[in-house]
Amino acid sequence: MALSTQPYKGSRDFYPEDKRLQKHIFGVMRSISEKYGYQEYDSPILEPTEIYSNKTNEEIVNEQTYTFEDRGNRKVTIRPEMTPSVSRMVAAKRQELPYPLRWYSLPVNWRYERPQRGRLREFWQLNVDLFGIAGLEAEAEVIQVADDIMKAFGAKPNMYKIKINSRNLMDYFISDSLGMDSVQSSVLVPLIDRMHKMDFAEFSGQVEAIFTPSQRENSGPDQLFEFLKITSIDDLPISIKNHPSVITLVNLIKRLTNAGITNAVFEPTLMRGFNYYTDVVFEVFDTHPDNNRSMFGGGRYDGLVGAYGVESVPTVGFGMGDVTIYNFLESHGLTPTVKTETDVCAIIIGDTLEPALKIISELREMGLNVAVASTEQKIDKQIKIAVKNGIKFAVFLGEKEIKNQQVLLKNLENSTEEIVSSQRAVSIIKDFRIK
Repeated sequence: MALSTQPYKGSRDFYPEDKRLQKHIFGVMRSISEKYGYQEYDSPILEPTEIYSNKTNEEIVNEQTYTFEDRGNRKVTIRPEMTPSVSRMVAAKRQELPYPLRWYSLPVNWRYERPQRGRLREFWQLNVDLFGIAGLEAEAEVIQVADDIMKAFGAKPNMYKIKINSRNLMDYFISDSLGMDSVQSSVLVPLIDRMHKMDFAEFSGQVEAIFTPSQRENSGPDQLFEFLKITSIDDLPISIKNHPSVITLVNLIKRLTNAGITNAVFEPTLMRGFNYYTDVVFEVFDTHPDNNRSMFGGGRYDGLVGAYGVESVPTVGFGMGDVTIYNFLESHGLTPTVKTETDVCAIIIGDTLEPALKIISELREMGLNVAVASTEQKIDKQIKIAVKNGIKFAVFLGEKEIKNQQVLLKNLENSTEEIVSSQRAVSIIKDFRIK
């Protein structure tokens, strides 16, 4: 029986053209993150399972992780996300690190879930985290980083929305206005987080079941449904408007507006499914009708570092997955055409391989990426292969060129050619590279 040529379900093969696009996307993410002073870090892909079971969404831990016992009978998990890992790293050097910390990473993650548009089992995710700032400037900066990345991909403000909410606000509303206890709240919060993936009848039925008979008599479910329909902070109940969490949201949106971010909106149904969020949460939504969905998000999680037995560190961060970004770029016609990394193909004419290799080495030393065509193939075949690989130029090296210390430089797109020095060839090719 022949082996399958397909990759593992929910993962992808990256052929060179796919890898070039990935490198471009990751390059944009790295460039913008570093523009704001963030430094790259990494951690092992295997972690002790308990770091996820402590604070992460139960559905992810129980149903979506790749968890197993290693040969030492230790229960380990292939990381489904980076936040517990980076919190562990900060906790390990809690007293040594220079706060505020601006860190980012681009790791691969694994989740065992049903592959679908925007979700795969294997995915890469940009993580941007700011440790050590308790004030609102942390949320504002992190959201600015996310917004700048979107703009760097060519996105216009009308192509996406930045939806913002506060877990503090929701906790206050659920306990004070609805009269729910912590157990009821722990069931309601993830339910609200999933409400847009459910029929309203199913959602309302499950909500009704959480309320006690007396709470239902006091119109608790109706109060919740009305609250979740609110689209502006100005429309919040008067009893809530002066709560500190609301003032935080008002000031955050004002800061973002002053920074030129005009597509940030209040969204009371936004909860973020992870248990570690403590206050402001946000998600970036694609507005395209073919891809109208949440792309990525984050928020404040002040207590996660403290879960490792050290003093807590105020923290805000977000995770931006590569799969949803690919879909966004495709939906909006923003997917770039990325050039091959190979600048030129060297085609050797006649029995001149040894002296030609010296010139090829000089071209590389002067900064070109040079592929050498196979001398076992006819010249027409060598040119066709170079074109198929997306290479723009070829240099021909025969006895005459080598003797005169020159190359025949050919533009493979328009078939123009000229005999030039190696230095001149390098200059022409580098000029094309930066266009």
